[in-house]
Amino acid sequence: MIAIALLFAGAASAQTAVKVVADKIVAIVGDRIILQSDIRNQLDDARRNGQAVPDGAECLLMEQSLISKVMMLQAEKDSLPVSDEDVEATLDQQVRYFINQVGSKEALEEYAGKTIYQLKDDSRVTIRERKLAEAMQEKIVGGVKITPTEVKAYFDKLPKDSLPYFESELEVGSIVVYPKASRDLEGYIVSEMNLYKKQVETKLYTFEQLAQRYSEDPGSKERGGFYQLNRNEKSWDPVFLTTAFRLKDGEISAPVKGKFGYHIIQMVKRNGDDADVRHILRTAPITEAEISAAKGKLDSIRTAIMAGRIGFNEAAKKYSDDDAAKFQGAFELNRDGSPYVRIDQLDKEMVATISKMKVGDYSAPVLFTDQQAKKGVRIIYLKSRSEPHVMNLRDDYSKIAQGALEEKKRLALDKWLDVKIPTYYISVDDGTVKSCPSMAKYASEESSSTAGVK
Repeated sequence: MIAIALLFAGAASAQTAVKVVADKIVAIVGDRIILQSDIRNQLDDARRNGQAVPDGAECLLMEQSLISKVMMLQAEKDSLPVSDEDVEATLDQQVRYFINQVGSKEALEEYAGKTIYQLKDDSRVTIRERKLAEAMQEKIVGGVKITPTEVKAYFDKLPKDSLPYFESELEVGSIVVYPKASRDLEGYIVSEMNLYKKQVETKLYTFEQLAQRYSEDPGSKERGGFYQLNRNEKSWDPVFLTTAFRLKDGEISAPVKGKFGYHIIQMVKRNGDDADVRHILRTAPITEAEISAAKGKLDSIRTAIMAGRIGFNEAAKKYSDDDAAKFQGAFELNRDGSPYVRIDQLDKEMVATISKMKVGDYSAPVLFTDQQAKKGVRIIYLKSRSEPHVMNLRDDYSKIAQGALEEKKRLALDKWLDVKIPTYYISVDDGTVKSCPSMAKYASEESSSTAGVK
């Protein structure tokens, strides 16, 4: 957890870093400096997070930092828009992430040795610079496109004896229906939650104790139901968010029904649009009657799809209870947004179902349990399944096209840098050039021509 504090400290700007007497300036770009501590802290953080750090990583990071400074300065010259609101939103998101990692704001401040406000101040300049550099890069390469001819030319250049080998990949989608519990069982859950509220208000138990004992939210149960919220963060259930921000400090809500079940929420402390809360989540148990009703609904949907009256993706957007299907479609997505996934990326219940399916099949409605331990029913569509193979244009066009596009973007960025870098004052420390020969080109007369200084 110590790495959390260093993620802020390692990103410190030149303004805050001058306090570190033993630090060293490794390069200057315009009026901005790159500190040795910035580079080493990034490497230390990567190691603490279990990432492999290759030989020469320090030199590579120095070069990337220098290029980023050039793009950031050009973005300022071009008046590219990065608002204070964007910067503050990123800082808030960063802080909330780390608070959820360690459990509370107090724990984060203890690890960092600084207040939340100090941590934000340390990172504010760096976050703005990073966003400016990203905006400049998008301006340079955002309009780069690729043609089929260029894709083939890119593939033909790849060494045929080192083409990658791909395991079997699938296109697989699902339409999900969550059975709705009976009114009697929902009423029972509401009465239980009213009892929890009374037990806290009469000081028989603390809210934290009851959340650890009864809450069905795996994300917060061990922390006694604790979360930090921001009113403007869209990832939260709107019912949960709205209810929480109606509460005063110390107040506990009546049971409310949200996307994941019934909640009671305790407002621990509120500060403007930020709030510390605790909650208890309970879901009403599902009976065989509700499961059968959900299966009947999906049977009708499956029949309509197979008869061609509605497309699978259209049916998912219209009928699925999975929120993701309404925005990204019914199909499982890879990390890069591709709809081609390996079998080990699917949940075990889905793997068991598709093992009995052929390409083009729609499964019968099957019961499953989601990541929140909630029971649902789904039909699964196996659209395609590739055989293990060496990369080729027929089976892997989209991957090859992405590689070709990235290369074209890289070349466009390199061309831009060749023109722009000589127009900026750049000075590289002699010791840095000796330890990282790749930095020598930035310390050359050509790079320093505008300033006349090496």
